[in-house]
Amino acid sequence: MVSYSKISTNSLSSLLLFSMNNTDGYPLLNGPVNLYPDPASPEWMNKGDNGWQLIATTMVGMQSVPGLVILYGSMVKKKWAVNSAFMALYAFAAVLVCWVMWAHNMSFGAKFCSILGKPGFALSQKFLLSEFNGRYIPTADYVYYQFVFAAITVILLGGSLLGRMNFYAWMLFVPMWLTLSYTVGAFTIWGGGFLDKYIIDYAGGFVIHLSSGVAGFTAAYWVGPRQAHDRQHFPPNNIIHMLGGAGFLWLGWTGFNGGSPFAANMIASLAILNTHICTATSLLVWVSLDMLGYRKSSVIGAVQGMITGLVCITPGAGIVEPWAAVIMGVMSGSIPWYTMMILHRRSAFFQSVDDTLGAFHTHAVAGLLGGLLSGFFARPNLLRMMYPYSTYGPGLMYCIHDGKTKVGLQQMGYQIVGALFIIVWNAVVTSLICILISRIVDLRMKEEDLDIGDDAAHGEEAYALWGDGEKMSTQIRWQNPRIPSICRRQERSLVLEM
Repeated sequence: MVSYSKISTNSLSSLLLFSMNNTDGYPLLNGPVNLYPDPASPEWMNKGDNGWQLIATTMVGMQSVPGLVILYGSMVKKKWAVNSAFMALYAFAAVLVCWVMWAHNMSFGAKFCSILGKPGFALSQKFLLSEFNGRYIPTADYVYYQFVFAAITVILLGGSLLGRMNFYAWMLFVPMWLTLSYTVGAFTIWGGGFLDKYIIDYAGGFVIHLSSGVAGFTAAYWVGPRQAHDRQHFPPNNIIHMLGGAGFLWLGWTGFNGGSPFAANMIASLAILNTHICTATSLLVWVSLDMLGYRKSSVIGAVQGMITGLVCITPGAGIVEPWAAVIMGVMSGSIPWYTMMILHRRSAFFQSVDDTLGAFHTHAVAGLLGGLLSGFFARPNLLRMMYPYSTYGPGLMYCIHDGKTKVGLQQMGYQIVGALFIIVWNAVVTSLICILISRIVDLRMKEEDLDIGDDAAHGEEAYALWGDGEKMSTQIRWQNPRIPSICRRQERSLVLEM
């Protein structure tokens, strides 16, 4: 009888008995043939974990393409639909190329300094097809998964800049921000940096959402505001499509938080359930506050409440209990609502910066809130299951219960330090990037192009309709000389107006 310790981790291993080795050196199993190890499925790889990881990662990718492409293209004024959607699509493609060329290893490779890894290719077969850190999946899964995280971070940041940023400046901004800002946050908190052993950030409350919200707000300051009439009147051009994009975002979060354990295990299941509980609660709280404060239930408000719930649960999805997810949902539906709907309108500081989709409130505020609440509600046994070799302290609530308040306060202190690092680094580096790009190209489109929108930026329009900024021919030529009588009066009025 042959014993392999790693194969014993497979969920089916208790039902399979190992027998003699075959001629290729792989063990034969008394079970389905497709479970036999072979050159493409070595004995260290768990097919269930690998399959789930690929599905989860693809779900995260679909949050961006088509999720945020549809959401952004629908949530803005009609004349900015193409430009907004294309900003998301371009960022997704640009991040992937940069990620495998140098950014992955800067985020998760060999240590260069306490906040950054050494740049390098993530393209070799030897690297991609090797076992990932004892997780029973190929390293290619990890590269793919971390890429979609990086891509959605940049796209979320772009939500603050819709409706006025020069697309050529955006083309430069994406690789520069990924290289100089995102990689530092990822390495510092996840990849072996000086905060890696101290910060609880299950799936990116700090690394992804706090950084995108702060960086987006900072970049919005440097790019400048939209035109006054756009800023005052910026209705979504298609609310139904907006809800479709939001749906991709919500359901895609199943992979966002469910894929973080890199295994199809109990933590993944709990994380998925907590994600949807918190999101639904947050949406309902946001809509309720809209009805109490404004006597109407806003569809856009419901989407904002959905997003804040998704963001808030992310840093603690797999390490808090469902009742805590409900509390986090209540807070993520109320605190960001207050900062966006009340504080933003009363604060001269917030009014001075044109954050188009309110990413500061939905991502920075909700991400910070989620990171702090994760440090409060993190359950000890769930932490041990998720991080068996870590030194993370339990949540403050459990420490108080066990008479270890000092340990809990220390963990909360670490969470605050991690948040401050992300805030300061992103504010400073994003400012430097914007200043540098402004020396190369204009950050903001020209005023005459802002009047037109998509047609000026890309020579394309979202809908074949007149008005709202599209260029019109100076001469109307009727192809059919026989015009119905009902149209003649309209034709004469058009010619007189010209």
